[in-house]
Amino acid sequence: MRTLTQQLTQYAAYHRDRRNIATHFIGIPMIVVALAVLLSRPALALSAPPLVLSPAWLLFVAATVYYLVLDVPLGLMMAAVSALCIAFGQWTAAQSTFVWLGMGVGLFVIGWAFQFVGHVAYEHRKPAFVDDVIGLLIGPLFVLAEALFGIGWRPALREAIEREVGATRINAERAAAHR
Repeated sequence: MRTLTQQLTQYAAYHRDRRNIATHFIGIPMIVVALAVLLSRPALALSAPPLVLSPAWLLFVAATVYYLVLDVPLGLMMAAVSALCIAFGQWTAAQSTFVWLGMGVGLFVIGWAFQFVGHVAYEHRKPAFVDDVIGLLIGPLFVLAEALFGIGWRPALREAIEREVGATRINAERAAAHR
């Protein structure tokens, strides 16, 4: 299994334009929340302790276990994010079918639109998951790591990634002009 650094480096290679990364800060959270919403039905209510199990739980628990194997601190932060997503998903699933489907499908479609705009308009490169489906799982981790890098978290990890794929840029033409 690849390490956290290897996974983030591979994903980052497809995401060097800051504008593309910005679209991912919007699109990926929307997609993750959409999955929590859409997979919160059907649900099985357990009485002791009060717990509602759904396909969303299966997805988010499996993803969290994978994230914890890659890196415990980052995995714990993703667990907190996952818990919030599941809570919102359960709340939305308890609404009418129209609200549940509208919210889930709407977030999913708009989130993917942001993703593809970022890749087509700014990065000029296909999404990472096209070459490696694990990119679908690494995307949310990448967004969280990028946000944390922005506040100075784990500079050695950021430097290791940038040694392999270069620093982020506005676009390839501007990066080439500065060489």
